[in-house]
Amino acid sequence: MTAREYHELLSRVSQLPRHKKEELMAVLASQVRADKSPRRSIMELEGLGKEIWEGIDAQEYVDRERDSWDG
Repeated sequence: MTAREYHELLSRVSQLPRHKKEELMAVLASQVRADKSPRRSIMELEGLGKEIWEGIDAQEYVDRERDSWDG
């Protein structure tokens, strides 16, 4: 769904009477509860992109970055 479609949908929902909004919320909540997508762990990201830092000394990098803050 594009951002435009999303905003159009929100606009249409905002025009619904309260009881229809509540009905829609109940249906959506039921769908979310039924979604059995597996939970993800932040630990799955461990090591991601490590090749980017190969051969770079961490302290030298931090020192260069801090030096750049002074202009």
